[in-house]
Amino acid sequence: MAAPRPAVNVFTFRDAQTSPDPVQEPVTEGPAIIVLDNGSFQLRAGWAGKGPSLQLRSVVARSRGGPRSLSRVGNDIPNLEPLRWLLRTPFDRNLPVNLELQELLCDHVFQKLGVASQGYVDHPVVFTEAPCTPLHVRQMVAELLFECYRVPKVSFGIDGLYSFNHNHKCLSPASGLIVSSGYHCTHILPVLSGRFDAKNCKRVNLGGFNAVTYLQRLLHLKYPGHVSAITLSRVEEILHDHCYVPEDYMEELQKWRCPFYYEENVHKMQLPFSNKLLGSVAPSEEKQERRQQQLRRLQELNARRREEKLQQDQERLDRLLYVQELLEDGQVEQFHKALVELNMDSAEELQSYIHKLNIAVEQSRQRVLAEAMDCKPQTPETMGGEQDDMEGISELDPMYSEDQGETEKAAPNVQAVFNIAQFHQMYLGTERIRVPEILFQPSLIGEDQAGLAETMHYVLNQYPHNVQLELVKNVFLTGGNVIYPGFRDRMVKELLQMRPFGSFFQVSVASNPALDAWHGASDWALENAEGEDGWISRAEYEEKGGEYLKEHSASNRYTAIHLPKPAPRSTAAPTVQETETAPQIPVTATE
Repeated sequence: MAAPRPAVNVFTFRDAQTSPDPVQEPVTEGPAIIVLDNGSFQLRAGWAGKGPSLQLRSVVARSRGGPRSLSRVGNDIPNLEPLRWLLRTPFDRNLPVNLELQELLCDHVFQKLGVASQGYVDHPVVFTEAPCTPLHVRQMVAELLFECYRVPKVSFGIDGLYSFNHNHKCLSPASGLIVSSGYHCTHILPVLSGRFDAKNCKRVNLGGFNAVTYLQRLLHLKYPGHVSAITLSRVEEILHDHCYVPEDYMEELQKWRCPFYYEENVHKMQLPFSNKLLGSVAPSEEKQERRQQQLRRLQELNARRREEKLQQDQERLDRLLYVQELLEDGQVEQFHKALVELNMDSAEELQSYIHKLNIAVEQSRQRVLAEAMDCKPQTPETMGGEQDDMEGISELDPMYSEDQGETEKAAPNVQAVFNIAQFHQMYLGTERIRVPEILFQPSLIGEDQAGLAETMHYVLNQYPHNVQLELVKNVFLTGGNVIYPGFRDRMVKELLQMRPFGSFFQVSVASNPALDAWHGASDWALENAEGEDGWISRAEYEEKGGEYLKEHSASNRYTAIHLPKPAPRSTAAPTVQETETAPQIPVTATE
């Protein structure tokens, strides 16, 4: 038989668990500004200039009707799966709308940052928000920060613009087209001379959450026997480590049809399994030795039982012979009492029973002597009850079971044709490219909306030709959802197809797509720590309300929205045909 082929492209799940964040020392030197990147997937917080010391999932495990003291936040939940049904998030898509859960997240952040707050937080806060955040959402967040924590001043900014400014410090003010793809949404943000153009930005309601749920659904349909093992946490691990964006989706699908390409590029995910059956499969010599030991133990057990039975029969024979001697000695009355105790009716029956018992004792004695003289292992007898013997050996050897012999006989064949580890493997083939492709083809998951490339093309068409040239010179990719391998090359190919022949464009990726938003907000906080531009003070909040926003280089813009006026009702008399066909509805005349 040929040697087994070594495992190729087999990966195991890390199943990483989080540990509670330690309480840090507060900043006492320099500008002590708290930067809070409030993402819908992960919240990142820290002191400006010190790095994001806190990174935690934006979830709260809180039972219904339970006290706040029993709520666990972010990294205080070591494993999300057992508490998946209890998890709550303050976000509806990418907007924090549940103020109570947002307060629990902020409580956790301020406590871990070492803010000695006795009813207030005496530090400025830079808070990130989504593009075109509705006024009522900003009002709730401002009310939370000013009323609950009594912060001195707050600044709101867009995470994608912070990342853009952090990666283009030398080009300020820079122009470009930002593609910010997060957990729930993907935004196309045009920036002209450092100023965000809110009128022409667009949002695609697709992100990492849609990819995770789509991949989990695909794997559940493909492996219905492992539904309980395919958890969201493991699906997220597959998505982050094994999926990629092809440059040409249809061409890549054709490659996967080739068996050789499939064998070289398929990723096998090893699910956890019990190796109890694998441990029972032993080499043939070891199994033969174990079988011999079991036979010897069974033989010793039978010999011991025969000796005990011989001793009991001998004692009974001696008692019967004693009763027979009573009759021979003439003690008739005692003889009849002994017969009654033995449940016998006559002396003939006693004599017959003594004769049979004497023969059995003699045969047992000869068998015991023969086994003592013979050193070869003998097949254990089954007379007297084979089931009792098997029960006896089970008591001596708890690892032995009645069906162990059958399992050992079938083990060599099972080992040759079946490996239980392979039964618990998931093969990731075209799933590696199908899941990220939903950003460019939302119809794969039944979404009736334009993809990323089509939305970019629509945004660019809102500008004249010279502005388009300025925007495509700096197409910037940021957000945790652009970390897929091949994402930049795919965007280059899409731009090459939509732009005129010979036109110039350039696509760049953030140095750290997941953390550059926090670093950009930190840079802005340090540059504007002493000034008032972009900061909303407590006095301004009390005077102008929570909807008030001070604009700066990375903030949202106040944009007037002109809704079309409804067309006035016509007062002209209807024609004869309209009178016949139109329903008779009473109309109240207005002045």
